Amino acid sequence: MLPRSRTLPSRIHNGVVEERHDIRHYLQVEVQPKASEAEAINPQSNYSKCFDDDGRLKRTGTFWTATSHIITAVIGSGVLSLAWAVAQLGWVTGPIVMLLFAFVNLYTSNLLAQCYRTGDRVTGQRNYTYMEAVKANLGGKRTMLCGLIQYLNLFGVAIGYTIAASVSMMAIKRSNCFHKSGGKDPCHMSSNGYMITFGISEIIFSQIQDFSQVWWLSIVAAIMSFTYSTVGLGLGIGKVAVNGKVKGSLLGISIGTVTRAGTVTATQKMWRSLQALGAIAFAYSFSLVLIEIQDTIRSPPAEHKTMKKATVLSVTVTTVFYMLCGSFGYAAFGDESPGNLLTGFGFYNPYWLLDIANVAIVVHLVGAYQVFCQPLFAFVEKWSAQKWPKSDFVTAEYDIPIPFYGVYQVNFFRLVWRTIFVMLTTVIAMLMPFFNDVVGILGAFGFWPLTVYFPVEMYIAQKKIGRWTGRWLGLQILSVTCLFVSIAAAVGSFAGVVLDLKTYKPFKTSY
Repeated sequence: MLPRSRTLPSRIHNGVVEERHDIRHYLQVEVQPKASEAEAINPQSNYSKCFDDDGRLKRTGTFWTATSHIITAVIGSGVLSLAWAVAQLGWVTGPIVMLLFAFVNLYTSNLLAQCYRTGDRVTGQRNYTYMEAVKANLGGKRTMLCGLIQYLNLFGVAIGYTIAASVSMMAIKRSNCFHKSGGKDPCHMSSNGYMITFGISEIIFSQIQDFSQVWWLSIVAAIMSFTYSTVGLGLGIGKVAVNGKVKGSLLGISIGTVTRAGTVTATQKMWRSLQALGAIAFAYSFSLVLIEIQDTIRSPPAEHKTMKKATVLSVTVTTVFYMLCGSFGYAAFGDESPGNLLTGFGFYNPYWLLDIANVAIVVHLVGAYQVFCQPLFAFVEKWSAQKWPKSDFVTAEYDIPIPFYGVYQVNFFRLVWRTIFVMLTTVIAMLMPFFNDVVGILGAFGFWPLTVYFPVEMYIAQKKIGRWTGRWLGLQILSVTCLFVSIAAAVGSFAGVVLDLKTYKPFKTSY
């Protein structure tokens, strides 16, 4: 195992000298030569086969890799709670709310994508992270506020995905248990061992160095998300066919319905409806990693154009899946729609198909965890490299030859800190394993600031839109409306946590 020097080395590959792209690029002074728009569009005079206009290794991301990243981020565990969310809101409000969230995400994501470069959208200075985009366009205290909200949300998503993955792993064992006992055995079990198993797998995958190297994991995860969403949809359609009728009502779950949490009162009906808003918001959340995804895309064409196309396709596809899964899930179970469509055991058979769907969920969440956590990993490692540039522990890379793979570069700080991070999220998930409530809180906490407020404010600053003009008023009305939605969803989700805590015992929750 040989240590690397701190000077930026290079390597020769197929006769071409390539710059190393590891943790030490954080120590470089970012030099971004200005190029004319003509050079950017027809870059023969300012072109390199190895490097982009900012001096970094050539980006290789495409429309399809960006789309797979977005789908991996969007079609997450949130899709499984949509039938429950529609059940709280009813046949009228439920689908309308999903369409409105899709429209808002599509519109504000387009605004955010235009903030990847400061100034000219083709030749301007790149912003590598969401936080850098806010700093370049808004500056001041809002930069720190954005970073705090974004990274807390990423941390929370890691906890939520750990919970969701453990529930799916248990569902595989429980479905087989139900099948063997003919539904007579309740098959209760603890989630702790499954969370630990998921945590161990994430410790391994977290050693992938940066976002650009997880593209293959995103493609696998995107395929898995379509797999389990399709299974959930198919089982919902089959259940409706067996029932011979469409369940549900125009106004959602009825007061007096008996659920696992008790009889639904008028107050609980209100809290659950608000919590459903948070669940739908979470199901669409991907803005917090949009800039990081965009930074993997090659150009030309301009990155924002590719990102816009990828966003349109991704949000359209996911909305169709969401409408179908949420609607058919509610049509199949009505007021009894489970919080997690594939693990709430509204379905028992065919058990093997449920097993396939839940395996797909687990594989997807392994990839989605990395898509969301890589920006947080990069932020901490960049800050640490700048804080302790002379520390071998923080900056030195060691080459380890691996048979059939090549040379893997190990950084001890990356190894230790990412391992501690995964362990911490796993322990917190074991302490608070409330799937629907956690999903609702995360959706409420991240929706307004990251999906709406910052993109709107950056767009206003970038385009120099005057106060009290028609365009300014329209954007502010959108922002304030979404703020009220986030507050309402947060209130409902916290009320759900309070109810859960009445019957909760730390590390002893079973399903």
